Amino acid sequence: MTEFTLKRRKDEGGTAPLENWGMDSEYGLLRDVLIGPVDNFSWRTGNASARRAERLGFEFDHKVAAAQHVEMLDAYRHAGVNVHLIPADSSLPYQIYGRDSSVMTPWGPIVTQMYSPWRRGEWVPIVKKYAELGIPIYDCITAGSLEGGDFMVLEPGVILCGYSGERTSKAGFEQMKGWIEKEGWEVKGYPFDPFFLHIDVMVAMLAEKLAAVCVDAVEPELVQWFKSRNIEIIDISFPQILELGVNVVALGNDRVMLPKANKALAERCRAHGLEVIDPDISMITPGGGGVHCMCQPLRRDSVAKSGA
Repeated sequence: MTEFTLKRRKDEGGTAPLENWGMDSEYGLLRDVLIGPVDNFSWRTGNASARRAERLGFEFDHKVAAAQHVEMLDAYRHAGVNVHLIPADSSLPYQIYGRDSSVMTPWGPIVTQMYSPWRRGEWVPIVKKYAELGIPIYDCITAGSLEGGDFMVLEPGVILCGYSGERTSKAGFEQMKGWIEKEGWEVKGYPFDPFFLHIDVMVAMLAEKLAAVCVDAVEPELVQWFKSRNIEIIDISFPQILELGVNVVALGNDRVMLPKANKALAERCRAHGLEVIDPDISMITPGGGGVHCMCQPLRRDSVAKSGA
C-alpha cells in the first residue's frame, strides 16, 4: 500500500502518477467512487437552486432523500462500481455533495478549500477517509477557495476549471493551476457568474469526445475551445440547467448516470448510443446538487494508457 501523506506533490513537477488510484479523464471506466453521506443533509438557501425550491413551495423530506440516496448507491454497485462513503459529521449538512471537498488527479487527490461557512469543515472527514483508504494526497489548497464542482479532468493532459470568484476564487484556481502545469498538463480556466454555482451545472463530459453543454449559459469562447479539441457538443437548454440537467456522471463503456427527471438529456444520450442509468434524486437536487455533485471518482481506467 502507498504510504499516506498530506503532500506527495513534487514542487518542481514530475510527480509520479498513482498506481492503484487516480484518473486521467472524466469518462474512463469508473472502478471506485467516493460518495457523500445523506445522514445530516438538509437544504440550505445559500445557492440559487435551494432558494428556487423554497420560492416554488417545495418541502424537504429527509426520509425520501435518504431512500433516493440508497437507490443511487445501488445503481453504482449494479454498474460494477466500488462505493466508498465519506464519514458523516453532524455539523456538516452539505457533506452529501462529496464532489466539492476534494478532486482526484492522476497524482492523487487535492483537498480543496470550501467557500460557504457551513462547509468549511468538510476537509477533516475527507482527509480521514483518504488516510483510511491509504490514498496519499497530492496537496491541499491554501490560497483562497476551490471546490470540486468547478474542476474537471476533461481528458488526458487537460484540466478544465471554472472560477466565479466565490465557490472557486481566482487565487485558489491559480494555486492549483501552477501545480498542474508543472506536471506538464494544460489547465483551461473559465471565469463565470456565481449564479451558476459551479461549472458542472453548465458542462459535463459524457464519453470520449462527447460533452453536454448549455450553449446559452456559457461564453462562445468556451464553445469554440471544445470544438477546437474535436469534442462534439450536445446542447442543453437553459431551463434544464435550472434543474441541474447537465449534472451527470460518465461511468465509462458508453454509460452515463443522470437524474430520472432529466428525460431530455437521457433521450439525447441514447441517440448517441449511450446506456442511461437514471436514479430518482428529486428530493436531493433542489438542495443544489445532482449525481455529479455527490460523487468523487477515486479510480478510473487510464484512457491515455489504452491509447484513446
